[in-house]
Amino acid sequence: MTSTHGGHHGTGHGQPTGTGERRNGFGIAALVLGIVGVLLFWTAFGGIVLGLLAVVFGVLGFRRGRRGVATNGTMAVIGTVLGALTLVVSSVLLALGVAVINSDEFKSYQDCIEHANSQSERQDCARDFDREVDER
Repeated sequence: MTSTHGGHHGTGHGQPTGTGERRNGFGIAALVLGIVGVLLFWTAFGGIVLGLLAVVFGVLGFRRGRRGVATNGTMAVIGTVLGALTLVVSSVLLALGVAVINSDEFKSYQDCIEHANSQSERQDCARDFDREVDER
């Protein structure tokens, strides 16, 4: 009986006989997590967590492909690369965000906003903050 998956002769359920069950789950997971991570790189969860998971699953999927247990080694590599890029970009953004929040200029801005009594005073705080950052 011929299955509809890749022209393998098998059980009719998409599983080839004689070569064992293909275990492509890690490669698929890596690619999906890598793509979602790229879309959500600007969030800590999307960039760091999903990127890290994509790298881990991608490496595992690639190793399965090299052993001949999986058929989607390329998919796993693509997921790994996307995950690594997402992880790096998200980590840089997070570091920049922490640096801004811990800066003296931001602390002055927060203090100014807390003591502002009107919208125009808050706008003055924002202008002062922008100026201080630009001078840096």
